[in-house]
Amino acid sequence: MTESERDFTIKSYIDYLSEKKLMGSKCKNCGATYVPVRKLCTKCYKANMEWMEMSGNGKIAAFTSITVGTPFFVEKGYNRDKPYCFSVIKLDEGPMVSGQLIGVNESKPETINIGMPVRATFIETDIKGETRVDLGFEPK
Repeated sequence: MTESERDFTIKSYIDYLSEKKLMGSKCKNCGATYVPVRKLCTKCYKANMEWMEMSGNGKIAAFTSITVGTPFFVEKGYNRDKPYCFSVIKLDEGPMVSGQLIGVNESKPETINIGMPVRATFIETDIKGETRVDLGFEPK
């Protein structure tokens, strides 16, 4: 399926992640970009979007170290003794997106800084025989 044939849906966004591509939508009218994708531009209210591949580069805008996680993260092995970090990243292209922060010392969040440069990575996890690809970020 080509990019022009894919609908601007979360399913398509997740399908791109499984292909290890960070894709967003860009308004052909005003140039606003969105990650995850949107069908309708919230700046000019037009539904004239196109797919845009993001570089994956950005900076940490916010993060938290989590010791009591969701069932999904508990199944991945995270707990009070092995926390994980979740982050909000401002991509170089402008949009903000969330993802797991990896390659940092989750037990010492004071070593992580707002504004720290990061790059996107794709995390493959096998849970109950099913492989899932999630978006993560690691320091540059």
